[in-house]
Amino acid sequence: MTRKDKGHYAKKHPSDRKIDRTVAEAVKERILEGKISCAAAFQIVSDLKVSPAEVGFTIDCLEIPITGCQLGLFGYNPQKKTVKPADSVSSTLEEAIRQALVWDRLPCVAAWEIGERFGLGKMEVTSACEALKVKISSCQLGTF
Repeated sequence: MTRKDKGHYAKKHPSDRKIDRTVAEAVKERILEGKISCAAAFQIVSDLKVSPAEVGFTIDCLEIPITGCQLGLFGYNPQKKTVKPADSVSSTLEEAIRQALVWDRLPCVAAWEIGERFGLGKMEVTSACEALKVKISSCQLGTF
């Protein structure tokens, strides 16, 4: 979604697709200052046992911006992105990142999985990616 489309999130989806009322209510309960955090969205995923894509679709259809990406890539003020490149990246972490690339990018879900496997925080994986000049793609909630 480009900046000119910002605020028109529902346009990314087919107009005939309907939102799940239970998911929509859970989303509405977690809105803070007109936005919902990535962490809150994933709490809904966990609580309702639905896919991140379903929660992301619902958030889009309700035209609610997502803040505080757990990978540090967007939704922070004032700088938008909060993550910085790591000073160094171990060869085993680099290998795991490179093996998980799809079209030269690391999918969001793979970043989460790598963090869990290595006992690292999500932003630590992103910092490693920044140092390696690897872009992260395919947000699980559909924001990018």
